[in-house]
Amino acid sequence: MKMNIKSLYAICTAALLAGCTDLDVNIESQYTQYPINDIAVEAKNADVYFHLRDVFGRRYMEAMSLSSDEYTAVSYGGGWYDSGCYSHPSLHDFRTEDASIDWMPTVISGITKANTVIRDLGGEEAAPADIAPARAMRAFFTFIIMDCWGDVPILDYLPVTNDEVVRAPRAEVARWIESELLEIIPQLTDEVSDNTYGKPTKWMAEALLAKLYINWAVYTASSVEQYEAATAENEKLNDCIRICDDIIASGKFNLGSMPYAEKFGPDNGSQVEDFIYAMPYDTYTATGMQYGRARTWKNAGDVEKSYYGMKLSNSAGGYITMNPEFSRLFCLEGDIRNNSVIGDTVHVYDPNTYQPTSEIALDENGKPIVLTQTVSLEIPDDVQLGVGDNTKGYSQGYRSVKFFVIDDDYKNGRNQSNDLPIFRYADILLTKAEAIVRGGTATNGETAMSLFNQIREYAQAPLLATTPSLQDLLDERGREFFDENWRRNDMIRFGTFENEYGFHKKDFPTARFEKTCRIFPLHRDVLNTYPHWTQNPGY
Repeated sequence: MKMNIKSLYAICTAALLAGCTDLDVNIESQYTQYPINDIAVEAKNADVYFHLRDVFGRRYMEAMSLSSDEYTAVSYGGGWYDSGCYSHPSLHDFRTEDASIDWMPTVISGITKANTVIRDLGGEEAAPADIAPARAMRAFFTFIIMDCWGDVPILDYLPVTNDEVVRAPRAEVARWIESELLEIIPQLTDEVSDNTYGKPTKWMAEALLAKLYINWAVYTASSVEQYEAATAENEKLNDCIRICDDIIASGKFNLGSMPYAEKFGPDNGSQVEDFIYAMPYDTYTATGMQYGRARTWKNAGDVEKSYYGMKLSNSAGGYITMNPEFSRLFCLEGDIRNNSVIGDTVHVYDPNTYQPTSEIALDENGKPIVLTQTVSLEIPDDVQLGVGDNTKGYSQGYRSVKFFVIDDDYKNGRNQSNDLPIFRYADILLTKAEAIVRGGTATNGETAMSLFNQIREYAQAPLLATTPSLQDLLDERGREFFDENWRRNDMIRFGTFENEYGFHKKDFPTARFEKTCRIFPLHRDVLNTYPHWTQNPGY
């Protein structure tokens, strides 16, 4: 089924007429008539839907996970230092030239593509349902850059030559996203099927709105450094609960019957009932997903049988190691999510079930692979975070096998077929629980504890007997959504982003703790393109 869906995407993309990918658009150079029928509309939108496939597949992941408490990027004898583009996020020492934050222009070009679709389908004269998907993607792309860079342009139009594109205050951007979503949600399809998988639906837009509402106090603070988690008041909590209720009441999603690990395996797809919105990948026809490469033990390609249960055709990068503070979350008795993290003596996994076997994984010398929970630098205070270019260095830090690697999906430049969930039903349950704990009104007989325990019961972890605290919720979100790019977002909202973890310590020479680091600096290429923009505070 999954391959059929992805083949359909490839056909739609091939059928797509060439669109504009630059922000500055010469209107006269574009065609002004477009055939309006279901096939034409679908083909035109397809390029917008999957525009961020490459960004999500690597750079976005690096920016999100490495700046959170999930991971640290280490280097091996200078290898994988790459001018600090990975270590800088781990220390909140962002630089304007870092490749890990160079993708804002790609997101903006996605907004331009969406605006081009809207124009070509008739603009204000278009049938609302025809342009609603493009508007949903435009709102989603705007949310991403607003979340990461704060003040960003509201581009609900196609600029013409010599237009000066200006950045709007973050709070204004958040309110614009809200108004867009509220207007288009009734116009989007509520269908959940193979046909709508990976595309904007009513439920995708509502999940985005719920994410906007739970972070409302963050996004509408007078400045990024003025948000204080302990005292902030969120006026949108009940709105957040209302949106979550609509998704829950739809009956179209659930935590599903498949084991946790299978949701993220190379054969995942529209059959995962937990996925509200996901980015589809395929090792040949929809490339860009490379999460396994960064997280896999570096010598995994040099052994006859990797801990994935097979010989790998490619080497691994292995530069993303789990922080010890984060790995300690995976300690609940019976929790099936624990098996998605490997540490200590590593066992070979069954590539069919994605579960560990009793067989011990061996390194290239025939010795057991043993991963240490702690990560120690070869030279103290080394800003390159070097751990040594040897087996000892490669074996520092626990690793994730959540987006499981198989060799059949690893032969084409290490591109995986694991689809990436962006919004999940599990997130809706925990978001509603959080909104209630923060002061929202419980509804439909559901309490924060009952919602929280739905996750715990599914995960086969111990149930709570009392209302979860905010710390309980943050920890559970870490266990449930690690590797899914929400941890940075969560930590800022919960007020833990400036905590110490990994080498992000007060005594490390280049670690930064200013609250202005909650958003990224504008990349130097962006400032060169828009010289009238000013750099974000603190950079």
